[in-house]
Amino acid sequence: MLSAAVRPARLGVAWMLSLTVILALIVTAAPAHADGIRDDQQWVLSKIDLPAAWNVSRGQGVIVAVIDSGVNPNVADLAGSVISGPDLTGVGTPPESPGWGMHGTWMASLVAGHGHNGGGDGILGAAPLARVLSIRVITDKTDPGHAQYEREPPSRGQRQLAKAIRYAVTHGAGVISMSLGYSASSRAVRSALQDALDHNVVVVASSGNSGELAGGVHRKGQAPDSFPADYPGVLGVAAVGKAGRPAKFSSANLSVQVAAPGVSVPAQGANGGYWLVTGTSPACALTAGVAALIRSRYPALSPALIRQAITGTTRSRPPGGYDDEVGFGTLDAAAALTAAGQLAGQGQHRHGLLARHRFGGGPAAIPGVPIGPRGAGALVLLLLLGVGCLALVVAAARRLVVIRHAPVQSEQRGGEAAAGTKGGETAASANGGASANGGASANGGASANGGGSASPLPRRHPGWTTRPGARPDSSQGDSAHADATQSSGTQSSGTPMGMRPENGSRSPVLPRLTWQPGPTGRHAASSDQNGAAEAGE
Repeated sequence: MLSAAVRPARLGVAWMLSLTVILALIVTAAPAHADGIRDDQQWVLSKIDLPAAWNVSRGQGVIVAVIDSGVNPNVADLAGSVISGPDLTGVGTPPESPGWGMHGTWMASLVAGHGHNGGGDGILGAAPLARVLSIRVITDKTDPGHAQYEREPPSRGQRQLAKAIRYAVTHGAGVISMSLGYSASSRAVRSALQDALDHNVVVVASSGNSGELAGGVHRKGQAPDSFPADYPGVLGVAAVGKAGRPAKFSSANLSVQVAAPGVSVPAQGANGGYWLVTGTSPACALTAGVAALIRSRYPALSPALIRQAITGTTRSRPPGGYDDEVGFGTLDAAAALTAAGQLAGQGQHRHGLLARHRFGGGPAAIPGVPIGPRGAGALVLLLLLGVGCLALVVAAARRLVVIRHAPVQSEQRGGEAAAGTKGGETAASANGGASANGGASANGGASANGGGSASPLPRRHPGWTTRPGARPDSSQGDSAHADATQSSGTQSSGTPMGMRPENGSRSPVLPRLTWQPGPTGRHAASSDQNGAAEAGE
C-alpha cells in the first residue's frame, strides 16, 4: 500500500532546489509491491517512449555521473551499477546514516535502475545498462550534517560543485546529471563545465522548482534563474505531469530546453523503499538517462548534437516551437535516437537536423523578402525614372560649363563701363589727368599705382589701333614715350607695356605681362583735340 507523506528536500544555503517534494513513501519491498511499482511507472516510460528506444540502445558502456547527495550502491535496483566517488560536502556523515543519500539514490534509480528479480520488478531507469558514478556535493534535509552544511558559505558549495564536475570528467563520465541549482553563477563552475564539454561530456541539469513564485502555469513573469542549467552547453529540463501539461512548480526561464515527467514519478530511495517523487529533479534524471542511450549508441557524437537530437524531436511542441515552460517540448527517447543516427551518418553531422526539426521551423520558416514581382509597367516606370535622372545630370553639367565661361564672354561682349567706377576701371581725363589705377595720361600724368595689373590674357589680342587718318609712326610713339618718362621719373624706361622698341619704331606685339582688357576688349591709342595721343589703361 502507498501511504501519503510529504517531505521536502533541500540543497542548502543559496541553493535553489530543483529537488523534490515527496508525495508518497512505500514502506515495504515485497515482490507484490515491487510489481505495483512497475505498473505505476508505466506512464513515465510510455510518456517518453522508452520501450521503443530500448530496442536500439540500453546505455551499455556509459558512465553517468550523478552529482547529488550520494547514492546507496546496495539497493536492489542499482546493485552492481554504482561507482562511489568522493564526498565533497565536508560534513562527514557516514553512508550508513538513515538520512544519507536519499535524494541522490532516487535520481540514480531513474537514470540507471535495472530492477530486480531478473529485471521484472522494481524501477527501470532510462538507461538500465549504464553505470552511475556517485559524487556527493549536497546534503538531504534528513542528513545529520545538514545544519552544518547550511552554515557553509555558498561560494564553498560552488567550488565543490566545480571539483565534482572535473572529477567526473577525469573518471570517464560520458554524461553528467545535476538535479540541483544555485541562484547565482560561478566562474569556477563555468570553467569546469567548459572542460566537460571539451571532453565530449553531455551535461544535464534541472531548471528549478520556483514556478509558483512567478504565479504558476500561464504566469506572466519569469522564474528566477537556476545554475548550472543556465550555463551555455547545459541541457536544462522542466517538469510536466501525466497529462503533459507544465507542472505549476516548474520554473519557467530561458534555461528550459526540454521537459520530462516530474510529477509523482516512482523511484527507489537509499533505504530500499519506493517513493513517488515530484520536482524537476526526476525530469532531469530521466533526460540524462536518454542522453546516455544516445552516447552508448553513437559514442562519437558531440554534446551539442546530442542536445540537438533531444530538443529537435520532442513531442507536444509549444506554439512557435519554443516557450520557457517546456522548452522545445516533451522528451521523446525513441525519436531522439533516430535523429542521433541521422546526425551520426556520413555527412549528416555537418549539416544537423532537417529544418522542420529546428527551433521555429529552421531556415525554411523564415519568410522571404517582402518584395513582389515586378511587371512590365513597373520596369517601364523605372526606366523612365532613370532616363529622367540622366537628363537632369546632363542639364546640370551643361549649366556648370556655361557658368564657368560666362566671365570671359561678358568681357568680350560687355558695353562701355562708366568712368570712375568703384571697380577701378580706368578713367582717362581729356586733359591728361591721372587714372584711378595707374593708366598714364597723354600729357604725362602718372598712374596712382604705377603700373598695370596682372590679369588673365584676353581671348583677343590687345593690339594698338589709330583713329582714321592717323598711323602708329615713330613720332607718335616717341611723344607718348617722352611724356610718360618725364612725368613718372621712376621708370628706367618710358616704353609703355605692350610696346617694345624694334629698330627705332613702335609696333604692336604680344605683351609680356597680361593686361586687364579695356571696355572694348582691346587697347586703343588716339589723338585728343590737341593732337596728343591718349594711352589705354
